[in-house]
Amino acid sequence: MKLAILIIFIITYAGIAAGGIRGLKLDRTGIALLGAIAMLGLGEITLNQAISSINFESILLLFALMVISSQLQHAGFYYKMAEFISKFLDKPAMFLFILMFTAGILSAFLNNDVVCFAFTPVIIIALVKKQLNPIPFLVALALSSNIGCALTLIGNAQDVLIGQLGNLSFGGYMVWAAVPVIISIMLSYIIIFLLGKKSLFLQIGVNPISLGKEFYQLKPWRMTKGLMAVTAIVVLFFFPLPKYLVALVAAGILLCSHKLESKDVLKLVDWQLLILFISLFVVVGAFSHSGLGLILIEYMKNLGIHLNNSYTLAITTGVLSNLINNSAAVMFFVHIIDLTKEVNCYILAIANTFAGNFLLISSVANLIVVKEAKDMNINISFMQFAKYGIPSATVSFMILTLWIFITTQ
Repeated sequence: MKLAILIIFIITYAGIAAGGIRGLKLDRTGIALLGAIAMLGLGEITLNQAISSINFESILLLFALMVISSQLQHAGFYYKMAEFISKFLDKPAMFLFILMFTAGILSAFLNNDVVCFAFTPVIIIALVKKQLNPIPFLVALALSSNIGCALTLIGNAQDVLIGQLGNLSFGGYMVWAAVPVIISIMLSYIIIFLLGKKSLFLQIGVNPISLGKEFYQLKPWRMTKGLMAVTAIVVLFFFPLPKYLVALVAAGILLCSHKLESKDVLKLVDWQLLILFISLFVVVGAFSHSGLGLILIEYMKNLGIHLNNSYTLAITTGVLSNLINNSAAVMFFVHIIDLTKEVNCYILAIANTFAGNFLLISSVANLIVVKEAKDMNINISFMQFAKYGIPSATVSFMILTLWIFITTQ
């Protein structure tokens, strides 16, 4: 039975790493779901045990934040912000700086994937009108959103999960994360500017760009409600209240609208990601319940790999996040590291996020930017992204390692 569970676990994670299974139209979510079904089918984990392995507080919190982010997108908030910072295009260096810090801050308190989705088309149009090369700026958008979302425990799905399971203080985490995040964005800005300044201006004869989508107009009252909800939950997160319930109440209030139908808001919820997380909870839960988790921990210790060592955890998280996907990596780590140690949670949250900048395929935000750009006749190659991503991510991990040294002495 343990061998069968191990095989299912390996196939599931290998499929997630590959992004699919040859001959089958399965994406990462489909693979994880089949893995969960297989674990239940073996009978090693019962339905009740599978349900108990799912942290529903994390899932509900993530769902509520998606609803709030969706409401702001329908309000035209993201597009308006992108248009506003485009006014600084006459000074490309300043525009790049404002773009990165705006994307980073918004990603910290909203959703980095949505920020990238909404910003990309507006930025491309503005850049091409000024005959500026969109590629360095678009890569900067992805990199800064990945770095910025590490500032809070609601910046991305993985950190929401870590915050809930580790029972972390919202303010305490922000204080610890602020230094590596802010320094990383600043250094990434310098790296991108220095590497891209010689190729900022487009050559004559750029392919025409078609918008290919309808932009939302700004809805002031709708935007105000959304921002008030975000402000309220951030403030309330500093108090000892159930975070998932605070976010759900805010999301529920926003769903009550005279003009915006709730089904339109719910359409933008990333149901795929929620199913992926639920499925991985079951897969890893069965793996741990079988005792294989403890065997793996002992095996790693014998190899000299101690995941509760801060430096080892940071490096291993970075490597595994790029090999299989940062969501899957975090789901694996939360079952085998000591989450009662706050520093472990902090490192896991920041390291998995910073790791998203190494390669094009390392983060969903990266893929969103590339897809949106391709729809508008701008092609960002794997190597073009790596030109900026690898040095940026490397520097970020150096900063994180130094910060671990300073704070753990």
